[in-house]
Amino acid sequence: MLSDIYTEALLEAATSLPPSSRLAAPDATATRVSRVCGSEVSLDLAFDGERISDIAVRAKACALGQAAAGLFTAQAIGASFEEVLRVRDEMQRMLRNGGAPPTDARWASLKALQPITAYPQRHASTLLVFQAAADCVEGAMAGGPQDGAEPRD
Repeated sequence: MLSDIYTEALLEAATSLPPSSRLAAPDATATRVSRVCGSEVSLDLAFDGERISDIAVRAKACALGQAAAGLFTAQAIGASFEEVLRVRDEMQRMLRNGGAPPTDARWASLKALQPITAYPQRHASTLLVFQAAADCVEGAMAGGPQDGAEPRD
């Protein structure tokens, strides 16, 4: 039943998303849009070396996309490039292949998204924030300021 995914933890995460904002001078920006439902998540990230030092998010998304963005945003400051790429991969495996949720302490709250695994039509909106963050990081790793295009999932 669809209502099984809208747990108290998930709804709390959706309402925890900070108000939409932009960074004055982001090091990277990326937007991801779901073809399935039209949800959209945009991120501005600032870096200190290879760690996130600031984040701003704009989410025009369903409760699941907002919950994922809220959970990610709450833990992102201080995350290394490697962590961002790993958490994206772990979330994709969890949702699409029945893998385990991330287990390291920083990302333990992402377990709240695990009930979504049973609803493939909801995976795209849930993954948007992780994919946008990875786009920012991959662009930065390739060298220089990035203004990510708007890839569609």
